[in-house]
Amino acid sequence: MTIDARRGALGGVNALAKLVAALVLGVALLLSIDPVSAGVSLALTLALLPFARLSWRDLWLRVWPIALSAVIAALGTTLYGRPSGEIYVQWGVLRVSDGSIELALAILLRVLAIAVPSVILFATTDPTDLADALGQLARLPARFVLGALAGLRLVGLLIDDWRELGHARRSRGVADTGRLRRFAGQTFALFVLAIRRGSKLATAMEARGFGAPVARTWARPSRLRPRDGVLVLLAVGIAAASVGAAVWAGTWTFVLGL
Repeated sequence: MTIDARRGALGGVNALAKLVAALVLGVALLLSIDPVSAGVSLALTLALLPFARLSWRDLWLRVWPIALSAVIAALGTTLYGRPSGEIYVQWGVLRVSDGSIELALAILLRVLAIAVPSVILFATTDPTDLADALGQLARLPARFVLGALAGLRLVGLLIDDWRELGHARRSRGVADTGRLRRFAGQTFALFVLAIRRGSKLATAMEARGFGAPVARTWARPSRLRPRDGVLVLLAVGIAAASVGAAVWAGTWTFVLGL
């Protein structure tokens, strides 16, 4: 997560407003499976990327696993989706038709249109700011919020732990041959290390009173400002534009009507 992304225009927006904006866009896209609404939402979101001060490379590094999953899902839908219209390829259960291609495109764009806004918004959000907003503004239980924050902070250590485990195992000559065996052993070691660290952190937090059933104070106040409302309204506008474009194009397909 780059520092520049947090200093952009979106970096100063309240974390709760970002969460609401992401939910608005996601819910609007979940109501229909069509390429028009997803494509419009994705295009408008990418047009706002400069305001996040997030480069295309940084965005790709965060999105590529989801993009790969979306491509695999779209490929499977193309080959095995419900046929309709003209059929181009038919071999056993494999059928490629106009309907399967259109549905595959809709699924691909839909997944990206839901994922990209979330990645952009939360790449500009500090986890502590999100915890402050959830605890103070959303009134979620402090114990849950602080526990989630602690766990989120530890996720970033997994990459360093994986690298150190690899160096340690290679220096000891453990599993020098066999990539699958080395990967399985190192994964199990990382799993054990994560459990031990999590247990120690939970004990330390409990000893310091983080789990006490009392009203908790917060070091940094979380407040809503006019710019937070602007972001939410912008998300509502993008959602309305995507739905309106799909209805105008005649591609709107309510999910419960499938």
